Amino acid sequence: MRETLRNFIESRRFEWTITAVIVVNAVVLGLETMPAVMRDYGGVLDWLDKIAIVIFVIEILLKLFVYRLRFFMNGWNLFDFAIVSVALIPASQQYSVLRALRVLRVLRLISVVPSMRKVIVGLFSAIPSIGTVIVMLLLLFYISAVMATKLFGEAFPDWFGTLGLSLYSLFQIMTLESWSMGIVRPVMEVYPYAWAFFVPFILLTSFIVLNLFIGVIVNAMAEATDEAAHGEREMIIAELKALREDVAALRGKRE
Repeated sequence: MRETLRNFIESRRFEWTITAVIVVNAVVLGLETMPAVMRDYGGVLDWLDKIAIVIFVIEILLKLFVYRLRFFMNGWNLFDFAIVSVALIPASQQYSVLRALRVLRVLRLISVVPSMRKVIVGLFSAIPSIGTVIVMLLLLFYISAVMATKLFGEAFPDWFGTLGLSLYSLFQIMTLESWSMGIVRPVMEVYPYAWAFFVPFILLTSFIVLNLFIGVIVNAMAEATDEAAHGEREMIIAELKALREDVAALRGKRE
């Protein structure tokens, strides 16, 4: 029976069914934010939400029955278990915030869809390299913030009056949000050569360090994909070897 259930929950049909339930549940949660829709169809949406929870709980119970303790050795299973557990906590006044957290169920798409899992695996594998880039970015921000505070703090205390304000202003400049007309041009009216500070800062942060950040993530994702493909090739080769041995054994018996 366990083997039959295992084949069932590992089948593509079961995965697509759970994916469809997650998508429908996500749409329901979005519709619940519309007062007009809730006024006319609130009861139906509530029942659809409860049905989705029941399906998720049954899925978790089936996996617990099939995999037993091995269920908790898989990070994705723990991820699903945590999200479904949040949905089971009563949304009373004390835990009313948990009702808003129901939308986290949509994140289950990550554990169900293989391509999304590869992206997350790539992100986690890139953490060590990302840490190095983040340290570089923090050093650049700190040095620039100290310089900006000393250079422009007296004339523009709202933007560069303290180290914290300078860090925030430089972060805004790095994101290129109103950096020219909002900050740099007013500063240049008082300090005409301020561009010599801000332009290199933008080039270093927005066009070099952040692109390096993205490059590290893309490289890690490519490596994760290659490892997954290598693992699949090894499984196929192992199956072919086993099949060859079975064929050889059958020939030996006939002879």
